Amino acid sequence: MTIEEEWRAFLTGEHRDLTRGRRLFRLIPSHPRCKWCSAPFGAPGKYISQLVGKRPERKNPNFCTACFATLRLGGAEIELSFLFADVRGSTALAERIGPTAFRNLLNKFYGVAVDALLAQDALVDKFVGDEVIGLFIPALSGADHARRAIAAAEQMLRRTGHGTGKEPWLPIGVGVHTGVAFVGAVGDENGVRDLTALGDPVNTAARLASVAAAGEILVSDAAVACAGVDMGAREHRELVLKGKSERIGVRVLMA
Repeated sequence: MTIEEEWRAFLTGEHRDLTRGRRLFRLIPSHPRCKWCSAPFGAPGKYISQLVGKRPERKNPNFCTACFATLRLGGAEIELSFLFADVRGSTALAERIGPTAFRNLLNKFYGVAVDALLAQDALVDKFVGDEVIGLFIPALSGADHARRAIAAAEQMLRRTGHGTGKEPWLPIGVGVHTGVAFVGAVGDENGVRDLTALGDPVNTAARLASVAAAGEILVSDAAVACAGVDMGAREHRELVLKGKSERIGVRVLMA
């Protein structure tokens, strides 16, 4: 089996051990967790992880030592769904409340976002400043990865206070998109490696989040089609996104 074939088997769910193990570890409380297998690193769950040899990897603490050791450089192109959640007006907000209070607010947001993503079996890709990125890989989220990405986005809006009739405690906008991208390990074979997704669909999802207003989820037509959900009379927009040559159709979901 080539490296690409091995990665494709993992990413599409043909290797059942990953899915079973991840769901088992999620039953054990504590954050943060291994990015791949969800083994808990925080107390009290970390003591169970340590018993089976899963500790934060020195070169990349987002992974446990066991997963990092098997994270071979390479990957495969698969269809998956993406969620980007971005804080609206973060520059003005940080200036108004100060750096320490802003950090505390972002930490609270990260916790809410991680809970929403893990509840839908997503992979928490990374935190980039005031943005959270989730990957909905078939091996983890199943064939209905697009529907689960939408569900995670809706939970994020609710948990940040949108749709309550009051000002949310943190204004966020979310973009959800589905497409074929390269998913795999990038980096240095003898140094730091990371698991991520690359390609045009990733950029499209990021652009959708950047133009979503506070309290909006912009779901691309591709994600809607993949999810197989009836959007009814929800608003439809044709957007011109930065760097894209063609318009992107989206449905607009509100909290």
